[in-house]
Amino acid sequence: MSEGLEQAVRAALRAVRDPVSGRDVVSAGMLDGLAVKGGMVQFAIQVPRERARDSEPLRAAAERAAAAVPGVLSATAVLTAHRGEPVKAAAPAHAHGHGAAPGRKAPAGQGAMLLPEVASIVAVASGKGGVGKSTTAVNLAVALALQGLKVGLLDADIFGPSLPQMLGTRERPRTEGQRIIPLSRWGLKAMSIGFLVEEETPMIWRGPMVMGALEQLMGQVEWGALDIMIVDMPPGTGDAQLTMSQRVPLAGAVIVSTPQDVALIDARRGVRMFEKVGVPVLGLVENMSFFCCPNCGHRSDIFGHGGARAEAARLGVEFLGELPLKLAIRELADAGTPIVAARPDSEEAAAYQAIATRLRAKLAEGAAAGPRIVME
Repeated sequence: MSEGLEQAVRAALRAVRDPVSGRDVVSAGMLDGLAVKGGMVQFAIQVPRERARDSEPLRAAAERAAAAVPGVLSATAVLTAHRGEPVKAAAPAHAHGHGAAPGRKAPAGQGAMLLPEVASIVAVASGKGGVGKSTTAVNLAVALALQGLKVGLLDADIFGPSLPQMLGTRERPRTEGQRIIPLSRWGLKAMSIGFLVEEETPMIWRGPMVMGALEQLMGQVEWGALDIMIVDMPPGTGDAQLTMSQRVPLAGAVIVSTPQDVALIDARRGVRMFEKVGVPVLGLVENMSFFCCPNCGHRSDIFGHGGARAEAARLGVEFLGELPLKLAIRELADAGTPIVAARPDSEEAAAYQAIATRLRAKLAEGAAAGPRIVME
């Protein structure tokens, strides 16, 4: 059945014409990565980078055409760019902190850096899943907003977006012309692919489609001027990490880990990955550092304790702080009310606020240091 539905979708897309070439998107070779499963359709439309901003009507027309095919439950189309020469890793930044790094330029063929109105962009990353990275990212963003900053929160996890759940909204963002207006929640401007697709829609996409979708979330969204953007990265060291390091002037990365050795091994890989692409690691955060019984208050180091602090010292990066494993943090995250917003006077909120304060200080230190001349 999927094969027949795929052919029907292809036939429908042959009626969608590229206004520049005059050919339909299929015969013009613009259709990429068509996937059909269980009535859900995903594909990309390839366009040259210089046409990306003007090709939203073409993308929308293709998505509507696919969605109108009988048997299609949902259709999602993204724009992706033709790729010529292989992209080299971004050159190391010569200054980091508040504002775009002066030495940072987009790799050849990539066009201008995205998010030019954001003063500091910080990636919150982890080497593996399940360490509480997204919970940390959301609460850090809310903490920074409560400190009076204009904050954006970008969910860069295309395959497993979690912001809709953690921010407590499934609202679909509105558009103005070809621009997407980010959602406002808990004092943040927020955007996630999860706001644009149905909750249970799997993203069965190849690397170029993921990179194209991520670039749209950065370049097509009307973020406006921000003091800082927190980017909730997917776990690991893959396409999203490379796209972020190449397309935006990252001020740095915060690595989240739990104390046990198996998590620290992956955190180490994350640190080395950011170093290789010239992004400074601002520090490590130890999440689930200890467990406090909600009944008696007894503390238990069920995952060990202090592993991230020791690893930070070994790697020569700062240890930003530790966060407890407490039921309230998980319950409020699942309810869409970050604990920093819901219980700002709690010990848990104070721990996030302390890390946010140190993060701001690290960014200010980088800005004050100024550009560094490197002889090669």
